[in-house]
Amino acid sequence: MEGIYGILEAILPMDAFRFNFMKNALLAVLLLTPMLGLLGTMAVNHQMAFFSDALGHSALTGIGLGIVLGLRNDLAAMLIFGVVWAVMICLIKQSGSASTDTIISVFSSTSVAAGLLILARGGQFAKYSSLLIGDILAVTPGDLLYLLLALAGTLAVWVLLYNRLLLTSVDSMLARSRGIPTRLIECGFVVLVALAVMLSIRWVGVMLINALLILPAAAGRNLARNSRQHAAWSVGIAMVSGVSGLILSYYLDTSAGATIVLFSAVCYAASLLIRSIRK
Repeated sequence: MEGIYGILEAILPMDAFRFNFMKNALLAVLLLTPMLGLLGTMAVNHQMAFFSDALGHSALTGIGLGIVLGLRNDLAAMLIFGVVWAVMICLIKQSGSASTDTIISVFSSTSVAAGLLILARGGQFAKYSSLLIGDILAVTPGDLLYLLLALAGTLAVWVLLYNRLLLTSVDSMLARSRGIPTRLIECGFVVLVALAVMLSIRWVGVMLINALLILPAAAGRNLARNSRQHAAWSVGIAMVSGVSGLILSYYLDTSAGATIVLFSAVCYAASLLIRSIRK
């Protein structure tokens, strides 16, 4: 890590990056934002903008159930429950029993209530309140390895499934006519999002994860002229927002996650202006 730290100090000669915790946070941002930026494009295309919100809320339930079942690893509990929750949402959505936004809202509110019910017993919720806003400054070198593996896995799946995911989001009937297993593809996508959300939740926070996933993708959609540009714009905006927000939060002494999201919101507003000028 010392070599990486030295490179960061040479590239970014700022007071903020004299500290190792800021360097770790910057590396985490550079690993998290491309992953969330890519996944956000498909979440927007599939009209599942609030899907990550429901998954973020389910993290509380996952930890609560992990405590009840005696699991000592909070991350494992969140990952297992998040994947199960995501698959359930996907299967009910595919059944056509209700609209997507209704299903997501039901699952989101249920997971919040269940998580609070379990974690608030005996006044213990204060121990887990940090999950609500996250703390990217608490990232450790060990955490960076998990994020690197998650990014590599996301890129690999993206390369394998991109065309089928895109066709499924545009016209599922056409995708099925070409032999694409749309139901399986959709479930695979939601599982991938669930894994990314659960891995990010400790540093981004339940309240902010949905915004960080959707805002760059929404801004990118306003600027892009095709699907590949959409992905490129989304990743670029996510990374710029992440790095800029982190640096601003240091000098303004504000929450890093909140500052990153607000910077993403500014980018979205700018994208709306640019789109209106183009028209």
